[in-house]
Formats: sequence, structure tokens, C-alpha cells
Amino acid sequence: MRGKRPPFSGFRQDLLDRYPRHLSGGQRQHVAMGRAIVRDPKVFLFDEPLSNLDAKLRVQMRAEIKVLHQRLRAMTVYVTHDQIEAMTMADRRPHRRAERRGDPAGRAPLLDLYDDPDNGFVADFIGSPSMNFVPGRYERTPHDGAPASVRAGDLRIPAPAVEAAEGQVVLFGVRPEHLCIAADDDTEAVPFAIEVVEPTGASTELFGSIGRRRCCVMLNERVSLRAQTVVLFRAMRGRAMIFNSESGRRLR
Repeated sequence: MRGKRPPFSGFRQDLLDRYPRHLSGGQRQHVAMGRAIVRDPKVFLFDEPLSNLDAKLRVQMRAEIKVLHQRLRAMTVYVTHDQIEAMTMADRRPHRRAERRGDPAGRAPLLDLYDDPDNGFVADFIGSPSMNFVPGRYERTPHDGAPASVRAGDLRIPAPAVEAAEGQVVLFGVRPEHLCIAADDDTEAVPFAIEVVEPTGASTELFGSIGRRRCCVMLNERVSLRAQTVVLFRAMRGRAMIFNSESGRRLR
């Protein structure tokens, strides 16, 4: 390898005598990156390099590419449609039409987009499962101790106080993991009609509806909930967001 860069220890020396057709998908990825590194390029371009790998190998290769970038310190343009890859690997998110950029100086720039999106597009695009959106009219008048609410048909959803006109059509947004089971006497609770329960081991995902809007709830604790039942949920304090339904801009 030319230059003063140390060899990447993750590459396999035992593959040197094999033909490409004798290599697995992950081994071919190692070889392809190795061939690029020895040319000592100024920029690396990865166009969905992990899309054809199985889930376990994808996790392994994702870590190795990140270690590779940290050691070589070369500019790397990484194209992906995988939300997890984008969240864990990027330190910038350029786009022809920049809806929002993460702070490059931050420790985890895409978490800034995840936690504090400026518009509905970013809130929906970043995160899997994506953010829940319930359309309704904003009510500024206090009710049952809540500073404001979003009226969606017969359903009243407590909402944060924002710069919105009385009766303005808005989108109430909350991420699946920011909904928690509420007590029967909780004034901020809303009914969630469960249609599908998907236990994943580390979490349980519930798919159903709030009012007439399809939504998702992600619970980290083990729960014994069943489909075709109605459970009360509430948004965690400070986690709900309000968006302009026309422009998509987040209302502060």
C-alpha cells in the first residue's frame, strides 16, 4: 500500500489465492474496498454497498466501513436508503434540495435531525418506523388542564403550545417509541386500537390506529397485549410536535 497509511487489519490475507467467483458477498466487499484503498484516492464513493448482504453481515460490514473511514480520514460519499446506515455512519447529510442539515461539528449529527426536525419531511424520512402523524385542528383554549390540543374528529389529543391560530389545520406528530401506556384516569390519554402485535425480542411494535389514522407504537418492555383490543396511550412529556399541514414546517 502506498503512502504512510497503515494496512486495515480487517482485510483477509487468506483470500488472496481465490478467484472472485469463489468469494462470498461479504468477502467481495472486502476485496472491492481493498482495491480502492491501494490507489490512495482522495474521495471514496460508496453506492449502497451493503444492500445485497444478509442482515448479520450488513451489521459487520457497517462497523468495518466506519472503522476504515476513521483510520483513513478520507472524504467518503455514502449513498444509502437504509435508515440505520444513515443514522449510524453519517456525519453530514447533503442533498440537492437540503431540507435540513445536521451540524457537522456535533457528535451524532443525524440525531439532531431525528430529535429536533424542522419540517414534516425530515421527521418522516429519518427514523424507522417513521413518525406518526394525526391531522386535526389546533385548539388553543385550555381544556382539562392541558394548554392546547389537536381535535381530530371526536378525538382530542393534548398538544404542546405553539404559534398556531385557533382552528388551524395541523399535523400532530409523535415517534412510536415516545408513546407509553397510560392509566385509565389519565386526562392526556388517547385510545389506540391495536390491529397487529409484532414482538421483535428487544422491543414490541404495535400497529393500529388513533382515531382513523394508522399509527405505530414501539414498547421496549415486554407486554402482553393482543390484537383487536383498545389500549390507552399518551405522548411522553416534551416529545410531541406540531407541523403546518400545508407547508410541512414545524410550528414552535
